[in-house]
Amino acid sequence: MKKDFTPENELLFLALGGSGEIGMNVNLYGCDGKWLMVDLGMTFGANEYPGIELVFADLEFIEERLDDLVGIVLTHGHEDHIGAVPYFAADLGVPLYATPFTADLIRLKLEEAGIAGDVELNVIDGDDSFALGPFDISYVPLAHSIAEGNALLIDTPYGRVFHSGDWKLDDEPLVGEPATEAELCALGDEGILALVCDSTNVFNPQASGSEGAVYAGLLEEVSRHSGRRVVVTTFASNVARLQTLGEIAKATGRQLCVAGRSLERIIDVGQNNGYLAHFPDVIDFDRAMQLPRDEVLIVATGGQGEPRAALARMAEGNHPIELTSGDVIVFSSRQIPGNELAIGRIQNLLADRGIVMVTDRQGMIHVSGHPGRPELQALYGWLRPEVLVPVHGEIRHMREQGRLGLAAGIPKAVNQKNGDIVRLAPGKPGKLAEVRSGRLVLDGDIIVPADGEAITMRRRMARDGVVLTVVHNRKHAQVTGIGLPLDEDYDDFVAEAESDVVKALGKLNGSALKDRDAVVEAARLATRRAAQRWSGKKAQVKVVLAEEGRR
Repeated sequence: MKKDFTPENELLFLALGGSGEIGMNVNLYGCDGKWLMVDLGMTFGANEYPGIELVFADLEFIEERLDDLVGIVLTHGHEDHIGAVPYFAADLGVPLYATPFTADLIRLKLEEAGIAGDVELNVIDGDDSFALGPFDISYVPLAHSIAEGNALLIDTPYGRVFHSGDWKLDDEPLVGEPATEAELCALGDEGILALVCDSTNVFNPQASGSEGAVYAGLLEEVSRHSGRRVVVTTFASNVARLQTLGEIAKATGRQLCVAGRSLERIIDVGQNNGYLAHFPDVIDFDRAMQLPRDEVLIVATGGQGEPRAALARMAEGNHPIELTSGDVIVFSSRQIPGNELAIGRIQNLLADRGIVMVTDRQGMIHVSGHPGRPELQALYGWLRPEVLVPVHGEIRHMREQGRLGLAAGIPKAVNQKNGDIVRLAPGKPGKLAEVRSGRLVLDGDIIVPADGEAITMRRRMARDGVVLTVVHNRKHAQVTGIGLPLDEDYDDFVAEAESDVVKALGKLNGSALKDRDAVVEAARLATRRAAQRWSGKKAQVKVVLAEEGRR
């Protein structure tokens, strides 16, 4: 019998995603019999999941308690915070809450999925508060690398939580008006039980930097490439960076061209919500290619090495924007951990064609949207929480932030990871229990467990290859190897493997030869041993009985 875990007269915290990893953020707060979900994000597939593009948190825990779920509150519009909404919101069946810009991004996702009419989406003005069960919730605007980055102030009968979301400090944010030091200090004066805080850049000894400083750096960089076509690649969601690039295009006498559907979408949503008011009109690809090289500035998606993004297609020579030797690519973004190989591939293709590349190591052309150590320490001092709960990071990031918070005078830091139920109040805060957490993947059109048979087998096949053995009768077997490193030895391997299978079947006695399982296992072992002997690989073996195949 499963333990109920219905919240009693207490305040609980449970991360199902985003604690122990960067991305896929899904957080739950429990109080007086009810649960509140904060964010519903995803991450992108990596080499560990062959053929997979999207990865989600496994929501089994809360799916078994839907009657107790009061709603889903979204902090901001990045994919690792809203990307799973179109895949799960209808089944979860509870209202969504977001500020206007984020709500528009979500609405587009719901419309594309054909479920906009099935999901209640509530738009919350930044100054409004609202109640969901025992939770009173207010948005607190903070600077981030997207419009309307927000923290959440969550009031409960057992204390107030400041859930930071993704944030930074920025004296010149260019877009939006973050809460001031005085406003955050006032919240601290009123009392904060727990600070649940972004850990991404805890190892950075410097503050993340201002978007205003990026304007100066990018202006200098673009200005010095007179006579050259310049392409800037950045995160599509960074509305402030897009505004910066629009201003730089005007300042340098270049017309602006946008390459990438996600960029077009963010520009439309931003302008619909009062941002990018003075953004210049953009030109199409044909016009961009007709202009003199130093009269166009191109903004493109693909700085993380995404294979189907605009920059990758330019690098491969199959995009309407044709790059030539001497053109300049400015990477106004940082490498997300895990994307190094993909980015390196694109950069090598560009370098081979004589294209000049500029990264954030060579100039002030990017700042992070996450807080470095000085910013974390400043927030600790303003809010003065009783408890620090590091989230949004790998284990090493979260543990380091816990140490940083304790050194800064926060009385208690709670180490937790996905699946840990933490009691924040009453009493001493700490881990209460551990529940199942995991990952799901979108495989084609089907969502399946990341550790399920299909994905596990695909990973093994990618690593070791596969051999198909068709048994026609005890004297005839046909072997086909796929992905084995044999090349010129392949025919000899097949001949020996087929002989081994026939010999193995010949050793079965009369009754065993009629036993399907015995025949399949004998053929499988003989095939696998031959494959390992010839290739050194423990290939995956599939045995088919020809008589069964004709039924």
